[in-house]
Amino acid sequence: MPDSRLMEIGERIRESLVAKNAARDKAVNLSRELIRYCSLAIRASHRNEWQATERLLSEAHRAADELQAIVKPYPDLLFSGYTQDALKELAEAHIALAIAQDKPIPAPEEIGVEYAAYLNGLAEAVGELRRRVLDEIRIGHSQEAERLLAAMDEIYDLLVTMDFPEAITGGLRRSTDMVRGVLERTRSDLTVSFRESELMAAIERLQDGLKAFNR
Repeated sequence: MPDSRLMEIGERIRESLVAKNAARDKAVNLSRELIRYCSLAIRASHRNEWQATERLLSEAHRAADELQAIVKPYPDLLFSGYTQDALKELAEAHIALAIAQDKPIPAPEEIGVEYAAYLNGLAEAVGELRRRVLDEIRIGHSQEAERLLAAMDEIYDLLVTMDFPEAITGGLRRSTDMVRGVLERTRSDLTVSFRESELMAAIERLQDGLKAFNR
């Protein structure tokens, strides 16, 4: 004869797992939506379309709020890879956009993300800042490119102090190594740009001097 108590326990467990599985499915979809809005916001920022950027970032926050509300009852879903990766993208977008507009960098609490996601978002933002530096270099060596490089330096200086186990920081050491490489390449590109700018200025001065001499 079946144990009615065991059947009742099994039914409660089944209902709980059904609810958790439904939450997981929604969380996966919202994570993708959040990442997409963050990516679109950053793309808009590279075109200096700041109104579109703010609108897309607002949509990203809506998705993030909904995502966190769904997974809040399930800590393992909250700290799963897809959830934290999506929140890392939100941190990256906020940080990169703030620096691009020369605004104060928002704190983790202002964005609404965990510290590990924030730190990895800082690291990812460096790649977006490099792209802006290269855009500035194409126009010509500028103080703006120097400012962005200085911001990249500050981020790296912070990240190298976070010497904790990977399980705590979400793989930050690997991200920090990536930042170092990006920073070195960007500094090299900017140095070459500066030397080329100096050379062109010297050539122009020489040409102006020759024109004046031949008059």
